[in-house]
Amino acid sequence: MFPNHIPNPEDKAAMKAITQAVLQNKADLGIIFDTDVDRSAAVDSTGREFNRNRLIALMCAIVLEEHPGTTIVTDSVTSDGLTTFIEKKLGGKHHRFKRGYKNVIDEAIRLNSVGEESHLAIETSGHGAVKENHWLDDGAYLMVKLLNKLASARAMGTGGGSEVLTHMVEGLDEPAVAVELRLKIDQNHADLKGGSFRDYGEAILKHLEDKIDSEPKLQKAPVNHEGVRVSGFGGWFLLRLSLHDPVLPLNIEAKSNEDAVKLGLAVLAAAKDFLALDTSALDKLVQTS
Repeated sequence: MFPNHIPNPEDKAAMKAITQAVLQNKADLGIIFDTDVDRSAAVDSTGREFNRNRLIALMCAIVLEEHPGTTIVTDSVTSDGLTTFIEKKLGGKHHRFKRGYKNVIDEAIRLNSVGEESHLAIETSGHGAVKENHWLDDGAYLMVKLLNKLASARAMGTGGGSEVLTHMVEGLDEPAVAVELRLKIDQNHADLKGGSFRDYGEAILKHLEDKIDSEPKLQKAPVNHEGVRVSGFGGWFLLRLSLHDPVLPLNIEAKSNEDAVKLGLAVLAAAKDFLALDTSALDKLVQTS
C-alpha cells in the first residue's frame, strides 16, 4: 500500500519505514505525510520519532519562541507530561480541548476572538494549524517550520544533523506505558432497554465520575471538555464517547504496567455494572500486564 505501507504518521509500519530510510541514508531529517498532506510527522538524524505528543512538544517549542506565553490548543488525549512541558518549561498555556482537528482549530479561533492569544492548534493525530497560516490544516506548513529551524541552526553553525530539534524537546516527560482501547457498546443488548447507545454511554461516564469522587487516590481533571479524565498512580486515563460510533475509547498512560493496571481497574469497577459494554480489551490489559 502506498506503495509499501499505509500513508499514516500514526502507523507503526510507516514510521518504521521512514526511520530506517533516515538511518540508512544518514539523513538529517525524515518527514512523512498522509495522502492529502494535512497530517505529518518527522524523524531526527538518530532515528527518534517526532509524532503524537513529541511532535506537539516540538511545535510548541518553536511557536513559543516566536510568541512567548501564547496558548496552545490540543485535543483531549495529550499527556500530562506535555502540559508540564508547555507550562513549566516553555512558559506557555496548554488548553486541552476535544478530539477532532476541526474542534481544535475552531477553539483556537474562538480563544483569539475573546482576547486570549493562541498561535497553534494541533492534534496527536498529526493535524496542525498555526495562526500565521490562516488556521489552515496543513501538515506541510508545520514541517516547513521544522526545516526553517534546521536551516537557521546550520547557518549559525550550531548543531549537526537535527540536533537543534532534538534538544528542543528535552525535558518532556514521556510515559513508559501508553495504550488506547476501544470499548464497544452492543446496541442489541437488553441492558440498553430500547435507548440509544449515546444515552447508554453517557450513563457509563456519569457512573464513572461518581465512582471517582469516592476514590481518594484518583482526581478528576479540574478543567475537561470531553469524557472523564482522571489522574492518579503517577499517570492518567481518559474515557470518552465516540461522536458517531457505539464505542467508548479509553486512553491510559502510566509510568509502569502496574500503575496502568491500577488505572484500568478503576475504570472496570465502574464499567462492570453495564452489561452491554464489551470490556474484554480492558480485561486483557489488566490480566496480562
